[in-house]
Amino acid sequence: MAPKPWSEWSMALSHMALAVVSLRAAVSTAQASRGAAAGFLLQALAAATMLIRGLGTDEDCLAGAWVATVIGLPLLAFDFHWCTNGHLMCAGCFIHLLADARLKEEQATCPNCRCEISKSLCCRNLAVEKAVSELPSECGFCLRPFPRSLLERHQKEECQDRVTQCKYKRIGCPWHGPFHELTVHEAACAHPTKTGNELMEILDEMDQSHRKEMQLYNSIFSLLSFEKIGYTEVQFRPYRTDDFITRLYYETPRFTVLSQTWVLKARVNDSERNPNLSCKRTLSFQLLLKSKVTAPLECSFLLLKGPYDDVKISPVIYHFVFTNDSNETDYVPLPIVDSVECNKLLAAKNINLRLFLFQIQK
Repeated sequence: MAPKPWSEWSMALSHMALAVVSLRAAVSTAQASRGAAAGFLLQALAAATMLIRGLGTDEDCLAGAWVATVIGLPLLAFDFHWCTNGHLMCAGCFIHLLADARLKEEQATCPNCRCEISKSLCCRNLAVEKAVSELPSECGFCLRPFPRSLLERHQKEECQDRVTQCKYKRIGCPWHGPFHELTVHEAACAHPTKTGNELMEILDEMDQSHRKEMQLYNSIFSLLSFEKIGYTEVQFRPYRTDDFITRLYYETPRFTVLSQTWVLKARVNDSERNPNLSCKRTLSFQLLLKSKVTAPLECSFLLLKGPYDDVKISPVIYHFVFTNDSNETDYVPLPIVDSVECNKLLAAKNINLRLFLFQIQK
């Protein structure tokens, strides 16, 4: 076995020194702050893992997996919160705990010590986040280990095994493959040599899908030309039904738009009995007209995220004709991207959105 060059031994000594200093800091701060001690401990373990890799051990992935189990998480997120007793929760678990507590009408608690947790009581642990960013993680394409802080850039820009598309996809080439095969494929791709008639068939199919995407935005532009347009910020507040087993629902205070009084209501998973037991979570809402009208009121409406929220909502236009006998819409889906975004809304004290109303005049 050939001796290792001095540069590798120097790097190994550097990691060893960092591990020793971090471990000593973890011990000295354990009594004063458990969260800070956890951060130093993770930093020491990260340095030890890098040291093992530097010495040529083939157990890199096992070491990384063992480090990940220190706090019982796969360590996919960089944001970590800690309770008042120093126990760690990743951002996803923290939001999920708050959302579950809202659904069960309970106070959210730390899963380790059962102390109360909330967005005001818990704060981020920057020491742990810094340590986790240095922990190794495998690239999903080439399976090589990288520090987590560099992994996203590697997967998007540098990895030779990342999935990419042919440059002729705009004329219908469906090829997907590893980046290192892209040059060979494009040199042999048959799409540039297709006849005009063959390309027209492909482009017609692509135009149909594109027209569906543009239809929504064209509809919004058409609505913006209406004479009577109104919008307002709405705040959904949580309430409970009077049933024996209460259910969570949301309702806004009355608000005025287009010279009429309205209310919005929302419910979780269409009011199923135990939405807290479901991994898939959705919100649906209905619009209610509280004013009396002398003639049918035909409106289009849509909900978008508020100016201070980061929830991802896709715009969907709904249409309804309001009368005195039919003054509320059916429950329609709030077009949230996924259950993670739904948990963000449920974890918040109130749900703040923006409502647009367009009155259709014939």
